[in-house]
Amino acid sequence: MNIFQNDAFRAMELGEAIRVIPNQWGMIGNMGLFVPKPIRGTKFSIEKHNGVLQLVQSSSRGTSLPGQARGKRDLLDFRTERFGLKSRIVADDVDGIRAFGSETELKQVMDEVADRQVELRGSIDITREYLRAGALQGKVLDADGSTLVDLHSAFGITRKSVDFVLGTSTTDLGAKAREVTRHIRTNLLGDVMTGVLGLTHPEFTDKLMGHADFKERYKYFQNQNGGDPLRDDTSAGFDFAGITWKEYQGEGPVPQEDGTTVTRSFVPAGEASFLPLGTRQTFRQFNGSPDYVGMTNLPGQEFYSALFPDRQEDRFVDVEAMMQTLPMCMRPAVLVRGHSSN
Repeated sequence: MNIFQNDAFRAMELGEAIRVIPNQWGMIGNMGLFVPKPIRGTKFSIEKHNGVLQLVQSSSRGTSLPGQARGKRDLLDFRTERFGLKSRIVADDVDGIRAFGSETELKQVMDEVADRQVELRGSIDITREYLRAGALQGKVLDADGSTLVDLHSAFGITRKSVDFVLGTSTTDLGAKAREVTRHIRTNLLGDVMTGVLGLTHPEFTDKLMGHADFKERYKYFQNQNGGDPLRDDTSAGFDFAGITWKEYQGEGPVPQEDGTTVTRSFVPAGEASFLPLGTRQTFRQFNGSPDYVGMTNLPGQEFYSALFPDRQEDRFVDVEAMMQTLPMCMRPAVLVRGHSSN
């Protein structure tokens, strides 16, 4: 097993290798919403500045001008969390291909390590997607469903919720959609956007597209992109009432202590999550330093990987993959929950 002492298996090289593996982030990751932000260590602070804009009353020339109300500044503290897994390579996994000092056998062992990294990276990727989906709803959740960060609570605001009342045929869906888009525009607070996206759970999608008002609106007109959501495939999304709607089926299994698994949906059943697109400052992915002594306080990377040989009995090598991260919405007031009462 001495072959694992080769420089090719140092943490720096392994970390670089795992970042090269094609991502499996899913739809949210591929949209590029979250801008990576490396930090040193694991903790960071966000300054919340509530700027004040006011209507100015006219005043007589020659008199003193009234004072401008000053905004308040608050410092909010957050921390990144560690998410990681390991995969064990035992002697039998490399038996028959190991020949000390041979570059050919070294490459084969490197391939074995890379295979384990691919498996680990897949789990890390889906976890990152899950965390981001939570950030888009204002609450980043751990795999067990517990809350890591409640962004609305941290910023002292209440999440906007719009009831689409899809169980009633007389509901004006256009008015509901305008309520969403107007709220998001109002709360951008200096940022820009190119549009509004609604990530819908399949149950919400079915209710929306089965609603009488929705069917009536598409009775005579095609979707802006040339398709009819009542007739064509809508997996790529469709435009309706100023919102781009996309069904989101993101989910992942969570192993339990008794050996069973629980599947968690990334968007709650029967709901929709609305957010602005094309922003510059609203979504961030804070990446912290890894839980390795030799890499303490280095600027954070998206992924890390390292090898840990069994130094007592030389029977195995553990391949690890980890991320130290926290996705954030810097303006959680723009996040709107859509749901439907009967």
